[in-house]
Amino acid sequence: MGRPVVVLSGGMDSATVLAYTVALYGEADAITANYGQRHVREIESAMKQAERYGCRHDLVDLTSVGALLSGSALTDEVEVPFGHYAEETMKATVVPNRNAILANVAAGVAVAREAPAIILGVHSGDHAIYPDCRPEFVEALAGVLKVANYHPVRVEAPFLHTDKAGILRVGHALGVDYSATWTCYVGGDKACGKCGACQERLEAFGLIGKTDPLAYE
Repeated sequence: MGRPVVVLSGGMDSATVLAYTVALYGEADAITANYGQRHVREIESAMKQAERYGCRHDLVDLTSVGALLSGSALTDEVEVPFGHYAEETMKATVVPNRNAILANVAAGVAVAREAPAIILGVHSGDHAIYPDCRPEFVEALAGVLKVANYHPVRVEAPFLHTDKAGILRVGHALGVDYSATWTCYVGGDKACGKCGACQERLEAFGLIGKTDPLAYE
């Protein structure tokens, strides 16, 4: 039986999921996709996280696919919206069908390696904005993977009903190094502190009474 396959973006949610998976299963593989996102800071962070936990880490080149997924501030020359995550403007950061694509790549890897499950870092804080982070999506994906392959692969989303602050609490208990994660959409030398992703991250650290170790502008 192979190791569970974690979809690892390099952000704080997926870093926590990786630590959680290693704690639960004792080991894990990690998959990170380059889909032509605005910057590579998250990819660099994913490499650090995988190395820390001694995981096999595969970087998948999906840039040709990402070039077709136009209209998002994460992949196109579209201005990154500032403000709280829940604002209508944050829909500009939706990449068409991204989680379905990444999850199915991970599922294919899991089938090839006879792994028991793919592990996703989606959480309740994303439900309002991102359709492919909602329970209905995870449930539907799980149903597809049961019938799509001879080797069945489970879909696990351990933080599906947990908010960002709850994820941080788990991560701190597991000793996640959040200074080696990246959340900012802009991708400068320091996090901008203004985009929705930064604001949600800073808010979560504040809610649990911790200081974010990441450097901000």
